[in-house]
This record gives sequence, structure tokens and C-alpha cells, in this order.
Amino acid sequence: MNKKVLILGIESSCDETAAAILENGKIKSNIIANQSIHEKYGGVVPELASRKHQQNIIPTIHQAIREANIHKNEISAIAYTQGPGLLGSLLVGSSFAKSLSLTLDIPLIDVNHIHAHILVHFIENNQLSKPIFPFIGVVLSGGHTQIIWVESYFEMKIIGTTLDDAIGEAFDKIGKKIGLGYPAGVKIDKLAKKGNATRFSFPIPKTPDLNVSYSGIKTAVINFLHKNTQQNSNFINENINDICASVQDTLIKISMKKIEKAVLEKNNNRVVIGGGVSANSKLREILLEKEKKEGWNVYIPPIEYTTDNAAMIAMVGYLKYKENKKSSITHSPYSRMS
Repeated sequence: MNKKVLILGIESSCDETAAAILENGKIKSNIIANQSIHEKYGGVVPELASRKHQQNIIPTIHQAIREANIHKNEISAIAYTQGPGLLGSLLVGSSFAKSLSLTLDIPLIDVNHIHAHILVHFIENNQLSKPIFPFIGVVLSGGHTQIIWVESYFEMKIIGTTLDDAIGEAFDKIGKKIGLGYPAGVKIDKLAKKGNATRFSFPIPKTPDLNVSYSGIKTAVINFLHKNTQQNSNFINENINDICASVQDTLIKISMKKIEKAVLEKNNNRVVIGGGVSANSKLREILLEKEKKEGWNVYIPPIEYTTDNAAMIAMVGYLKYKENKKSSITHSPYSRMS
């Protein structure tokens, strides 16, 4: 495709309002408006999230267009997150995308949020190589934990999933019990670097096939903290680095155990990681070690593409645009994967 194709991507699946402009596979702008209001509640409040999206969406899109140094009439198509996610939040993004596509008389493209976390690796970046199909896709985030067999841009099959909490959710819930507030994943990662991961032992659950479970470790940590703080009220403060290191080590081991199994079962060592937890330093360290010692081909996204962002939505929109996979204005958002 020789002509200039500009895609506006809109992401509003949870608590980040994001907009990006992509030109022929290259990112020209990528703006994210965070919602700090949820911190005092210890988690995302859906009603507050949707209200904040309504406040943020116009200035966020305006900033993305301005930073890309384009005019809105130059946009070729609008890609938006159709799901999965919080329905109220998705409705804000999808409604605005539909209205703008009608106003500008340009195509509308709906995007699966999970697919986008995988396909973000196909953004044009001279510093990074692109995955070769087929490969094992792994999405680790606050809302999703899935192992996916990826045969092409649009042929993906879930081969493993969480039976309860997502890994990022487990990080946050455990972090809340430790007293780190919300969100806790980054804080646990930071404290873990100063701790001893073998100091405390937590269970690795036995789950069928390629599925995972994180509720067991959450319960185990809560009971562990309760027992020890009964004996020493200052136990957490005195041992916080080791607690965080031990918790993080266990959560990552649960995930890696199934990723390793998928590599063996599929006889494919191309592993493509996406989602907020792909920013975790321990996970990155282990994956790069696999690449070095066992010959895996590991693809880890740049930090700016790990959390929910619109660049990944725009990328899928561009791939769909090239294949003429356009959407109908009647398509509705969905909160869960089918």
C-alpha cells in the first residue's frame, strides 16, 4: 500500500483513556490519560471510570491529533476497542468513535483488546524484530491472563486461561493486603529487587492443561500475613522486601510453568508477551534467560506498549484496514470474550 494511511486508535476498556495516530504502521502519537481517582478505592470503580472517560476522551484525542501534526480530515479510519473490558468504559470509546466516523465519513474498525496486546509487536520499529507466524502469544495483565496460539493476524485460539483471578489482579489484591495501595504491581516489583525470593514459600497450584490459577496464592499470602502479624504487629514492615520478592517469584513461576508447557506441546519456541505484567522485571529476566540458554525467540513489548494503550488498537486497525475488514456502526461493545 503506497498511499498514506492514517489510523486514529481509541482505547477505553478499563481506566485509561488513550488515543493514538498511526501512519502506515508507524506511531506518530500515543497519548494516555490515567485515572488516579481509583487509588483511594483500592481498585477500579466502573461507574467512576466511565465518567472519567467522558471527561478525558475529547482532550486526549485532540492531543493525539495535534502531536501527530495532522488534521482530522486526513484520518483514513478510526479503530476502537470493542471489548473485552468494562462495558460502561467501552461504550464511551465506541460511541465517540462511531460519531466521529459518521462526521468525517470514514470507515470504522472494531478491535479485540486481547488481539491488540499481541499484535502491538507489529508496529514499525527499527530497533525490534517482528514475530514470525505461528507463535505462542501470552497476555498477562490486570484483567486477562491467556495463552494463545497465533497462526496469523486474524487467526488466534485461546489454549490456556486463568480459572479465577488474572495475574495483575493477584498482584494488586496481594499488594493491598501488604499495604501498598492500588495499583501494586510496580511497587511489588520495585521492592522485590531488594528482597530474597526464597525467604518465604507459597504454593504453586496444580491446574489442568495450560490453564492457571492465582486465587490459591492470594489466599495463602493473606493467611500467612494474618498469622505472622498476630505474633508480630510489625512483621510486614520488617520483612516487606522479602515478602514482595517471594510473592512475585511465585506468581511468575505459575505463569512460566504453563508457558514452558505450551512451548513443548506446540513444539514452537516463539513466545510473544503482551499486557501490563509484561513490564515486570522478573518476568523479563526469566524470558531473556530462556532465549539465551534454551534458544527461545522471545518478543517483549517496549514499556510504553505494555499497559493499555491506543497504539496497539491503531495497529490492529491498520492491519484490518489493509484487508478491508471494516465494521458496522451497529456493532456493540462486549465485556467478556466469547
